[in-house]
Amino acid sequence: MNSQASKTWFITGCSSGFGRVLAEEALKRGDRVALTARDPSTLTSLVAAYPSTARVWALDVTNVARIKEVLADVEATLAPIDIAVNNAGFVAVGAIEELGPEQYRPVFETNFFGALEVTRNVLPFMRQRRSGWIVNISALGGLVANGGLGYYCASKHAMEAVSEAVAEEVAPLGIKVLIVEPGQFRTDAMAKRFEADHIDDYETLLAPLRSRFASLDGKQPGDPKRAAQAIFAALEAEPQAFRLPLGKDALTRIRAKIARLTVDMDRWEQTALSTDFAE
Repeated sequence: MNSQASKTWFITGCSSGFGRVLAEEALKRGDRVALTARDPSTLTSLVAAYPSTARVWALDVTNVARIKEVLADVEATLAPIDIAVNNAGFVAVGAIEELGPEQYRPVFETNFFGALEVTRNVLPFMRQRRSGWIVNISALGGLVANGGLGYYCASKHAMEAVSEAVAEEVAPLGIKVLIVEPGQFRTDAMAKRFEADHIDDYETLLAPLRSRFASLDGKQPGDPKRAAQAIFAALEAEPQAFRLPLGKDALTRIRAKIARLTVDMDRWEQTALSTDFAE
């Protein structure tokens, strides 16, 4: 991304968290931002501060028809979209058995299918121009799953799988993909979390998890503003970035998973090789 040229951003979930700070950083740098949120009134102060470069659209990413309508309107009335950021999402806490379909399906509808439909529907514009960035705000949980956060992590795993596939598909077309994997950052994600009804057998695992979330709320080590600056740096890097872990916890736990995977690959290498047809 050329840091000298003004860009146009399309960001979902701008009312708070990473969406908000990314929008603020882009606007401070002189870029245009299409701000979206389910409640547009949460973005009034940003538009007032940047009346010529910030515009707001009401958007619930579970509404596919509305996604198409908003993207077309941004392209027609603000500017061609250079960077589309899939940020909207929420956390659900509970064991796999504890959360039923009426509770876990909305997690996927927002965190995964919403991001998927934004990506699918912004790509025709980017393909036409042979340029653009898709930035998917995943999570540490997108690579390292936790008991008690299974459905949230699964939705982010799915986002990462699609990100890998689409990155390969659009690379020859001049379009790039960045997966952002934050650890614990001082946003309101935990305050807005959904919690399932409890099953006693899982309390040994989940009671400390809930307690930790409550005690960390507002005290997380990650600074969202520094995260936004890191995302800008990744977009401007050469060679281009693809995965961006953010925070010491993300880096530590992702590296630990890579080490565990390496142990398994080495241990079972000969067994894996033995399953091919003999030549």
